[in-house]
Amino acid sequence: MSAPIAITMGDASGVGPEIVLRRFAAGLLPDDVVVYGDLAILRRGAELLGLDVQLDHLDVVDLGVLRASDHRPGVIDAAAGRAAREYVLRATDDALAGRVRAVVTMPMNKEATQLSDPVFVGHTELIAARCGVRSFSMMLVAGDLAVTHVSTHVSLSEAIARVTTDRVHEVIALTHRTLQPFRPSPRIAVCGLNPHAGEHGLFGDEDSRFIAPAIDRACNEGIDASGPHPADTVFHQAVHRQRFDAIVCMYHDQGHTPMKLLAFESGVNVTIGLPIVRTSVDHGTAFDIAWRGEAFTESLDHALDWARRLSP
Repeated sequence: MSAPIAITMGDASGVGPEIVLRRFAAGLLPDDVVVYGDLAILRRGAELLGLDVQLDHLDVVDLGVLRASDHRPGVIDAAAGRAAREYVLRATDDALAGRVRAVVTMPMNKEATQLSDPVFVGHTELIAARCGVRSFSMMLVAGDLAVTHVSTHVSLSEAIARVTTDRVHEVIALTHRTLQPFRPSPRIAVCGLNPHAGEHGLFGDEDSRFIAPAIDRACNEGIDASGPHPADTVFHQAVHRQRFDAIVCMYHDQGHTPMKLLAFESGVNVTIGLPIVRTSVDHGTAFDIAWRGEAFTESLDHALDWARRLSP
């Protein structure tokens, strides 16, 4: 029997553990999962939601970090942020040890987690550091389209500085390797950095200086990569003309904005380049509606589906 899939319940103040509970109460949480979190919060949350659930039938790795009295729905809380970080680190360690075959993460709140870990910027970077990996990228998947990023959780000025030939080539190659098991020769479009991909130098030369050479290098390695493409039209070409299987974007909003418009409730976040499989729901903690029974729950199903597709 294969190892289970870990689900980290996320920030206790947000919708992560609520979604897990509601899927379990509805009989829609698969048997091959184990939840990493605090059982006291899950019990308290079930009471808040009025759910008649038998939590002793749910496989939980109870870290015992938070008590029921620590539960503060919808509030940025240092203890909840610190606990959410611990869930992820424990699940990552267990994945590295082979005790779980994949990790699916529910949302953390960056501000809450930074109260105890000032350098925290996101799940992706935290897990990569725990795995000792420096070559990685964030991939968003929705339907048949995948989007990867040269940079994510940095300022726009830093994102521009990170557009180097080596880094762009690295992300193209990571994208190719990740998608190859599903598509033998994935068609990868690479976005430009500037409007109209620089318009032949009229709006900046980064596209020709750094991005085009990276694409040429990838093509010489047998990768089906093209560009740099203007970011304002490439998604139309991929979605409505089916010209591409993946798009490499230069910074966070260039990829996240169109993908969340296309598939806010069904999109999945995948960290590529890791020695473990990690997927996540592609939404935040939603403090404004947390623990009211209003959050959509199907996002977890999509993240679990991709975890299974990617795991051995």
